[in-house]
Amino acid sequence: MESIFVSAATADDDAIPLIPVTRDALPDLLARNPERWRNWVEQSDFKAESGSLLHVPADDGRTAAVLLGHEPERSHWMLAQALKRLWPGLYRLESAGIKADVLITLLVGWGLAGYRFERYRKAEKPLPRLVWPEGVDRARVEALVAAHRLARDLINTPPADMMPVHLALAARELAEEFGAGLRVISDDEALEEGFPCIHTVGAASAFSPRVIELTWGRPDMPHVVLVGKGVCFDSGGLNLKPGNSMRLMKKDMGGAAIVLGLARAIMALGLPVRITALVGAVENAVGSRSFRPGDVLKARNGKTIEIDNTDAEGRLVLADLLVRAGECHPDLVIDFATLTGAARVAVGTEIAAFFSDDEVLAADLQAPAGYWDDPVWRLPLHEPYRHLLDSRVADLVNSSSGGYAGAITAALFLKEFAPEGVPWLHFDVMAWNTRARPGRPKGGEAMGLRAVLGLLEARHGQGSSGPA
Repeated sequence: MESIFVSAATADDDAIPLIPVTRDALPDLLARNPERWRNWVEQSDFKAESGSLLHVPADDGRTAAVLLGHEPERSHWMLAQALKRLWPGLYRLESAGIKADVLITLLVGWGLAGYRFERYRKAEKPLPRLVWPEGVDRARVEALVAAHRLARDLINTPPADMMPVHLALAARELAEEFGAGLRVISDDEALEEGFPCIHTVGAASAFSPRVIELTWGRPDMPHVVLVGKGVCFDSGGLNLKPGNSMRLMKKDMGGAAIVLGLARAIMALGLPVRITALVGAVENAVGSRSFRPGDVLKARNGKTIEIDNTDAEGRLVLADLLVRAGECHPDLVIDFATLTGAARVAVGTEIAAFFSDDEVLAADLQAPAGYWDDPVWRLPLHEPYRHLLDSRVADLVNSSSGGYAGAITAALFLKEFAPEGVPWLHFDVMAWNTRARPGRPKGGEAMGLRAVLGLLEARHGQGSSGPA
């Protein structure tokens, strides 16, 4: 954060102006500046089109200003786009005329664009830095950027360094930073008795499973329970994945990473809610203790599950956690998981698919998702497909063998364990950028985090992160 934002009080006067300009406003801008600006713009054929950028030279050969072409209705990532094309140095945004709610999205975009995963390889050159504009809540921007940084770092870390024990350590560091409560269950007997599905999924790994429970907030506040799938690596188990399908499975704990990032943002902003973050951290490995197709498991609530496919392990982890969520007497339950390829087929890799049994909750998510350009799309909890989960030997199977509606049947499976009568959001996300875009580098991504944070702020206070 310190490398890309500089306090106005400590910045020198040599900061280069960044001047947003639209196609229509360009003539007026040029009329107010030296004639050499007009000559340079004409020579460079700069039209102030969206995403365009032009360095305007000064008399001494340095940069007098940088013009940023943009369209006001599509300006989310204007600064993010600029950051990757600017030379290292100090810049100052000419923010006159930019609304405060737009400005905060621009600054978050700059912060997200400055993310680099440097644990194993350092960057070759420093990033440009931005003088903090007056009148903008810096703590809010930094909370959002830090939340994404945490989630991205966790997802990007190779599996050997991000096993259940490491994920639990990350949660402990987070709890210590914000004075949150933390309980980590790692004892084999305790897991087998209290979280039998999680215990079974992780039994074959040399890294024992963990159930992580982070708590924060006053008991009289609305209680939001966040649930995250933390499969630190997914081989597929005995239904072994092909090599190409296994290559990115370090991201299979993306749901847990998003939950921890979201919890971080909530605590940093001091939202008037009480949160419980539940993470089931396991490795779905292959070994003599692997669970098998045809096995029958008993979940935390006593329901029996016939295993159709050991590669449908994430929903087993979430089943135990959702039962535990209901025991916390929540007002709202939200889970995140990299759950099905079917969701990716339905909405692609850049939209967070979600399900909900609450019409108002689903509708309320749309405004903050649009405000933050954090796209989400609702898929149906189509109850007639529940028959696809019927078993002849147990209460239900963990995966439909039909091959159709995989994201829907996975959500219907989870609904069997979600607390009744409690509003529920289930996110089935990629948690990975397959291509680099402004503010969204290739690699781990906290999909849905900004949208959900905006939803919570609009419902419970501090609604400046999005329209109420």
